[in-house]
Amino acid sequence: MKLLVLGATGPTGRHVVDLALDAGDTVTVLARRPEALDERAGRVDVVAGDATSHDDVAKAVSGQDVVISALGRSTSVRADDLFTRAAAAVLGAAAEQGVSRLVWLSSFGVGDTYRSASVTQKVMYRTFLRNIYANKELAEKVIRASRLDWTLVYPTMLTKGPATGRYRVGERLPMKGNPTISRADVADFLFKAARAPEWIHRDAVITD
Repeated sequence: MKLLVLGATGPTGRHVVDLALDAGDTVTVLARRPEALDERAGRVDVVAGDATSHDDVAKAVSGQDVVISALGRSTSVRADDLFTRAAAAVLGAAAEQGVSRLVWLSSFGVGDTYRSASVTQKVMYRTFLRNIYANKELAEKVIRASRLDWTLVYPTMLTKGPATGRYRVGERLPMKGNPTISRADVADFLFKAARAPEWIHRDAVITD
């Protein structure tokens, strides 16, 4: 498989890249700072650029089978329109280049998933994460309305723990307290979803 990974220098994206390389896939990375790829740089095709730029994404997506977006804002609580701008760039470039499959990392609590959140989760989503979640929701409305074969992935609170392979996934899952999931397990699902059709045009809530 040929795949483009956005957010490949981030903590979740790095796991996705490693999984794809281990599977023997051809990996292209679009990165503003290619040097942040470290030892992975010599094993992937690197396009220096910005995921919010139509031209940069179009260059990187050419010839790909699937796009996996693991874009995030790290510890920032401001979106700065990252997700809406990236979604516009990806949708336009993918349509232009004839690429149809998109797996997009979101966050549990965005959009309709908010209704299933616990009281503890809702407090955090309405306060600290309010700006980022609003921008993510706008981006996802555009993705849903597109002609792409999209999958939207909604993990609960992310941790740095190891991959367990024992996570739960479903379109809706009951929540208590503030459940977590490791970035490694999220990457595992992103990669598996990109290789199989069963999650096309579906939301995937994922947690331990």
